[in-house]
Amino acid sequence: MKKVFLLILFSVLLASCKTGLSSVSKESKHEAKYIVNNLIETATDNIGVRYKAAGTTKAGFDCSGLVYYTFEKENIQLPRSSYEQSKVGKIIEFDDAKKGDLIFFKTNKNKQINHVGLITEVNHDEIKFVHSSTSKGVIISSTKETYYKNSFVQINRIIE
Repeated sequence: MKKVFLLILFSVLLASCKTGLSSVSKESKHEAKYIVNNLIETATDNIGVRYKAAGTTKAGFDCSGLVYYTFEKENIQLPRSSYEQSKVGKIIEFDDAKKGDLIFFKTNKNKQINHVGLITEVNHDEIKFVHSSTSKGVIISSTKETYYKNSFVQINRIIE
């Protein structure tokens, strides 16, 4: 029992020193990058899958269903709707977007977010994202496209 207590105490002390924190930080960044790459791979593996209202499987996805499914594969639980997903994580400026962030839009006349995608690529003033569109199913689109440029609302970071 004493050995266990001393081992725990030693671990706590080691973790509190500067080098201990740096190595934890590097591991966390490495793990985050791994998760983000898996998320993008899972989502893009579904390119070509048809659109299906309320769909959350390879039989068909709606936009939030694709995001929900993708994150679930990494054991990350998100709400089911794009509006509720927009409330999760930290809102990020457009210029600070990274692969793995979620991008949200208002694509109808409502004043509420109703569309979401997963960012796959960021180049200067353009963001590419995978999403499920009603007309083409799962595709990659760009914020340079007028439709998405005009309906963009926010970007959320789920994986730090």
